[in-house]
Amino acid sequence: MALDFSQPFTERTPRIVNAAKLHRAAARRKAKQFLAEGENAVEAAVATGAATDVFVTERAAQRFGEILTTAEYMNVYTHAIDEKAAEHLADTVTTTGIFALCKPVTWSTKQALKGFNDFWAVGVDTADPGNAGTLIRICDAMGADGVIFAGDTVDPQAPKVVRSTAGSLFHTPVVRDRDVKAVIAQLKDKGLKIVATVVDGDVALDYAGEMLSQPHAWLFGNEAHGLDPEIAALADYKVTIPIQGSAESLNLATAAAMCMWESSKAQYVVDEQTAN
Repeated sequence: MALDFSQPFTERTPRIVNAAKLHRAAARRKAKQFLAEGENAVEAAVATGAATDVFVTERAAQRFGEILTTAEYMNVYTHAIDEKAAEHLADTVTTTGIFALCKPVTWSTKQALKGFNDFWAVGVDTADPGNAGTLIRICDAMGADGVIFAGDTVDPQAPKVVRSTAGSLFHTPVVRDRDVKAVIAQLKDKGLKIVATVVDGDVALDYAGEMLSQPHAWLFGNEAHGLDPEIAALADYKVTIPIQGSAESLNLATAAAMCMWESSKAQYVVDEQTAN
């Protein structure tokens, strides 16, 4: 599609000013909108119907023509912006120059758990945006049912989280729920076994295949403090990732990738065996 860049939006244009405010959590809550930046996130937001508007520089329009074509097909408003406006919207030092204004995509716990569930990831008190985004991306890649951020967590629609998901935020159910115990209770009510990652678990991840073939949900603790013992005590199983070298621990995203890979193997092997 052809955009007119003779009079692009600037950093002072009200729509740009308001969109830039969405870097703050309070503004996102009030507006019921959030901002996605970069090729993968914008492409996914547009394709899934989450995007209402796209802002694009002339440089980016030449590079991301297919996204703009999809936006036109999806009836997404597309606006020409100048480079200063892009810098104002950006959450990165070097921006690609394409952004999407999006409707909320997070689910309630009750809504997300409707129907049959195989395996979930629950980030408890997840504080780091990069880890949160990577956890969403891992779950998307591994075929998990979704991600629940429980407790005092980072906002999954914050700019750094959205960017870290590389578009997976728009493909995978994501929940934010303040009440950790209520989340666990709802998971149990749906017949899922709760699996906690701890330092001194009852079973090593290498030997957890049988339990992971059942419907289950992983609990991943806070990056600095791990799982609160009171929360870990609610788990049906406690699993440890063996560390053979000198590292004291693994970061949340690395541990989650290993655990979710084992879950994916256990679940899909069972499905294939049942099908045969």
